[in-house]
Amino acid sequence: MRLSTCSPTIGMAVLLFAVPFLLATPDACAQSAPANAASVAPPVELPAASSNADAPAAASSPGQVDLDDIRNFSRVYEVVRQAYVEKVDDKTLMKAAITGMLSGLDPHSEYLDKDGLVQLNEDTTGEYSGLGIEVLQVDGGLRIVSPIDDTPAARAGIRPGDSIVKINGTLIDAQNVDEMFKQLRGKPGSKVDLTIVHPNSDKLIDLHLVRENITVSSVKVRELEPGYVYVRISQFQDDTAADLEKKLGQLIAKNGAPKGAVLDLRNNPGGLLTAAVGVSDDFLDAGTIVTTRGRLQDANMSFKAHPGDQLAGAPMIVLTNNGTASAAEIVSGALKDNHRALIMGQRTFGKGVVQTVLPLDADHAVKITTARYYTPNGTSIQAEGIKPDIALADLTVNESDRGPVLISSEADLPNHLANEKAKAAVDIDDNGSAADAKLATSDYALSQALNVLKGIALRQPAGVRR
Repeated sequence: MRLSTCSPTIGMAVLLFAVPFLLATPDACAQSAPANAASVAPPVELPAASSNADAPAAASSPGQVDLDDIRNFSRVYEVVRQAYVEKVDDKTLMKAAITGMLSGLDPHSEYLDKDGLVQLNEDTTGEYSGLGIEVLQVDGGLRIVSPIDDTPAARAGIRPGDSIVKINGTLIDAQNVDEMFKQLRGKPGSKVDLTIVHPNSDKLIDLHLVRENITVSSVKVRELEPGYVYVRISQFQDDTAADLEKKLGQLIAKNGAPKGAVLDLRNNPGGLLTAAVGVSDDFLDAGTIVTTRGRLQDANMSFKAHPGDQLAGAPMIVLTNNGTASAAEIVSGALKDNHRALIMGQRTFGKGVVQTVLPLDADHAVKITTARYYTPNGTSIQAEGIKPDIALADLTVNESDRGPVLISSEADLPNHLANEKAKAAVDIDDNGSAADAKLATSDYALSQALNVLKGIALRQPAGVRR
C-alpha cells in the first residue's frame, strides 16, 4: 500500500476496516491515517477509580451507571469467583468481563491481548501460518465469510457461507467458540480436522487440512482475450495498490491500452481502508471515494481521487457476491457511484462500519467501532450491502452432450459455391466458440461479465476514453 504502513503503533489510535474474527487470513488490520485525512481518534482517557467506596451515589441521568449497578457487578464477580464449578483466577475473570462488555456492543469490537496484536500485524502483511479463511462468529458458531485464493481452505473446497461444526472432533458451541477459532491457526505443517456444512444442506463434510506458511499476493492480472483485462483482488493488504499499479502497468505496456477490464472482488473479505482508497484511485480521475462519520470529530474523514486512471476510461465491470465485504465494498461503491463501472453479480456482504484500535499498553488494545462509512452518494451500506446493477445468480453451466454435426454451415454442403476472396485450404474460424464455452463452464459469471464488457466497448468509439 502506497499510503501507509500498517503495523500497530503503541500510543497512537489506528483504524480497522474488516470483517471480524480474522482466522488465518490477512483481510483486515490496523492502519495509520493517510496524510490527506483527518487524524484518527486519540486514546480514550480511562476514568479514575473513586477513593471513597462508601460515598453516596450522585444523581445520574438515565443510562448512566449508578452505585447499584456497581454493587451488582461486584456481587456477580464474587459469586462466580466463589461458586463456579471450577476455580477461576481473578485475571481470567477480568479479561472475560472486558471481552463480554465489548462483544455485547457489536460483532466487530473486541479486546486484543499480545497474541491478538501479533495476529493483527500478521494479517496486515499477508504473511501468516494457517488455513486461509475469513470466519465470522454467528449465534455461537463459526461461519465462513470467504476462503482466500490458493490456500488450504480454498483447495479443500470451502465456500462462502459454510458453517464450521467441529474442529478436531470437538463440537463448537457458544461456550467454547473463542477457544475453538484460535485452533484454526498453528505451526506450518501441523494438521487440523474440520467438519463443515454447506448452506441449505444437512450433510456433514469432514476435511483434513494442513496449515501452511502463506504469503498471499492479493493481486492477479491477466488478459481474458486480446484487448480485455482481468484483475483479481483477493484481499486488501498494505501492498495491494502498489502491486496492482505494477502488474497492470506491465500488462498494458506489453499489450497496449485495453478495450475494457473486469475487476473481480468476489469472496474478497476486505482489509485496509487505505488499500481500498488506493485501488479506487487507480481507476478514477476525480470524485469522492469514501467518507467516514462518527461521534468523535477525528473520526470524520473524506478521501478524494486524483487524476491518473490506469485504464484511461476504458469500461469496467466489477464482479461481486455475498462474500464481497468491507474494503471491497468501498471500492465497489466508489466505482459505482462515480459511474466508473457497472456492478455485476450478487448483493455484497454489508459491513459498513469502521473500527479504531486504541492501545492500552505495550501488549493490550481495544478494537472498537467508532464510525460508519458512506459511499460517494452518501449511502451507508451497513447491513444492506451494495445492490448490483446487473443481478446474476450463482450458477454453473455444463456443455450438453450431442453427437457429431455433419453439416454445420454452407461450406459443408456438396457442390457449394466457393468464396472467391477466401484463401485456399484455410479452415473457417469458429469465432472463439470453443474458448467461450471453456470460460462459461469454468466461470459463468466471468463469461457473462466479458460479454457485457464487449457490448459496452462496441458502443465506445476507438480511441475515445471518457
